[in-house]
Amino acid sequence: MPSALHARDLAGWTGQTVYADPAWTIGACPPGRENWRTATGLAATPDQTAAGASALRHAACTPAAASSRPRRGVPGWREGRGVRHDGRVPTQTEFNPDIPNAARVYDYVLGGKNHYPADRKVAEAVLARTPSLRSAVQANRGFLRRAVRYVVAEAGVRQIIDLGAGLPTVGNTHEAAHGAAPDARIVYVDYDPVVLTHARNMLHQVHGAAVVRHEIQDTDATLADPELRELINFSEPCAILLVSVLHFIPDGDDPAGIISRLLAPFPSGSCLVMSHATADLVPALEDAVDVAYRPVREDAFLRTRAEVLAMLDGLELVPPGLVWVSDWRPEKDTPPMDAGQMIYGAVGRKP
Repeated sequence: MPSALHARDLAGWTGQTVYADPAWTIGACPPGRENWRTATGLAATPDQTAAGASALRHAACTPAAASSRPRRGVPGWREGRGVRHDGRVPTQTEFNPDIPNAARVYDYVLGGKNHYPADRKVAEAVLARTPSLRSAVQANRGFLRRAVRYVVAEAGVRQIIDLGAGLPTVGNTHEAAHGAAPDARIVYVDYDPVVLTHARNMLHQVHGAAVVRHEIQDTDATLADPELRELINFSEPCAILLVSVLHFIPDGDDPAGIISRLLAPFPSGSCLVMSHATADLVPALEDAVDVAYRPVREDAFLRTRAEVLAMLDGLELVPPGLVWVSDWRPEKDTPPMDAGQMIYGAVGRKP
């Protein structure tokens, strides 16, 4: 299971992992899930019996004590950006403010209000070791807004799919898009029920916008979603947003393939907007996040610039190409960031 870093955003469930899936043995971790993001109170699937569901809800899956960590894997900080290999979507039925939540941690780093003492403790632990984190996530947020305005106002794209949408905050995708073109259509995609609840409240009475529940890797189900297809016309160019998402995806799950599958049904002129966390300039980032999130046991996959660039193969990069997010078409009010760069950003066009 991948997991990881935001820069829009931290994510996740924490605590003791409880699985509700008839294919998994009660009391045992499913294969390959030993380091998967933890959760509290996952609901059973509808096809389970009442007795089986009750047993599954109370069965604990304890992570292995000495599992090996992935290459450059560190715990995550993107709001609501999780993926699972089996296509199932876990359901959180309990809220526990004493357990740090990545979305709320990120909200704190951005200066928001939706966080609790446990979230602030984690955020401050990371900030103490990498003070530039706050400016990095703010720069990433600015990149999102500028890139959306570019694809709508300059590239002429009128429909957007924002995957791993995360908790609503200042300057959301639909706001940037509608500011450039009121007729733009936006579909947010996320798996986290808390994120979905906030997003649906945010989009109440917002024309041309919707949110659907899918996992990042389940591209077929995402593109086939009836609600998505009500807004998205597959004969027109579309912008795919993967902003601080791909560092959730391990190499074995082929992040470049995910990009390719998402763009495949759309015509020439479609765009990819992506950003990706890295430790190229701030090696301390790995240790800082690792220390702060060790109890959570989430893993991220920080990649080098060359590795990120390889994911964009086949796309025409919009100038200035793959750069630090603060350097992608900065505006007059874009704060300079001379040190502590942690996130690459790019916009690619489908030829």
